[in-house]
Amino acid sequence: MNVVDPIAAEATKLFESVYGGRPQGLWAAPGRVNVIGEHTDYNEGFVLPMAIDRYTVVAAAKRTDGRLRVVSSAGDQRVIEVDLAALTPGFPQGWTEYPAGVAWALRGAGILKENFTGADLAFVSTVPVGAGLSSSAALECSTGLALAGLAGAETELSTADLARLSQYAENAYANVPCGPLDQLASAFGEDGRVLFIDTRSFEIAPHPFDLAAAGLTLLVIDTKVSHDHGESGYPARRASCEKAAAALGVRALRDLTPADLERAQRELDEVTARRVRHVVTEDERVEQFVSLLTEGELVGERLRAAGELMTASHVSLRDDFEVSCDELDVVVDAALRAGAHGARMTGGGFGGSAIALVSVGDAEQVSESVLAALPQAEIFRAIPAQGAHRVR
Repeated sequence: MNVVDPIAAEATKLFESVYGGRPQGLWAAPGRVNVIGEHTDYNEGFVLPMAIDRYTVVAAAKRTDGRLRVVSSAGDQRVIEVDLAALTPGFPQGWTEYPAGVAWALRGAGILKENFTGADLAFVSTVPVGAGLSSSAALECSTGLALAGLAGAETELSTADLARLSQYAENAYANVPCGPLDQLASAFGEDGRVLFIDTRSFEIAPHPFDLAAAGLTLLVIDTKVSHDHGESGYPARRASCEKAAAALGVRALRDLTPADLERAQRELDEVTARRVRHVVTEDERVEQFVSLLTEGELVGERLRAAGELMTASHVSLRDDFEVSCDELDVVVDAALRAGAHGARMTGGGFGGSAIALVSVGDAEQVSESVLAALPQAEIFRAIPAQGAHRVR
């Protein structure tokens, strides 16, 4: 059975119980894990995410009164209703900002015409919320596909536009200053592949990532420390990077090389210089990791080097960018002690999840070590999965 099928069945059941009819279609979009390349996307740098086999599915049908109604299986299952013509950034509040924002963005882009008469949407998701696994991007991308599908505008909404407009909705409507990483990963994900993305050009190069063939697995460790990019230190980090780029006379920190770090230390305050050092060295780590993948499976020396890059990424995020937290550091250290080849926080930080690259035979002992260090953690294995798509 396809991993999406039971989620789709649950979404159909929710739709029928709430709205009293059958949905006209179902659409799905995945969460993501970023293997390496954190806080580089809004600096126009390099990232290496993969969509994961955790999905948000929306069951949807058209309305005729210009209203948008949304409901989720999470929480109290209360239906939120808004007038499409009255959508404005910041309203409604809460999780419904995301689907409402996508509808607003699609209307502004002309994908949803003035004669689009509304929709009923019912969401079911297996992407953990607040875990740094892009639950918001999964919600946005599934909504975008559903609304375009109901409007008969599938051919007008390219995959790139789906990602771009979903990010725009999160930035401009929900007031979350995220970069494009999450939406690109959710929209473009491929089975069995990671995506090497240049976030300046939006060039996307898929690379095979068959961990099972190399005797490996990727553990996702949800610390259960919830985060909110809009309220955490994320906006401050982004502002610091933009300030540094302006001071150093470049369009974005992506334009700096390791040779520029000495100048950054001279011309910037100590904290801002460390932020710059993280971004510059993280871009370099992404490119080195991709080079390892192009050479073949992660075995032997390549595996050792890949693990070291992941762990170095975490150290940089912890010490230079200061977006980790005690719980993330604890689980990363516990995974490494138990034999993980590499481990790092993934996502924006200030809570959320870590990942650990482990040999299949060591997965149980690594999990036990992590749970002994942080009993509240939830651990699951992730594989590269298909991006946003219509289910039926």
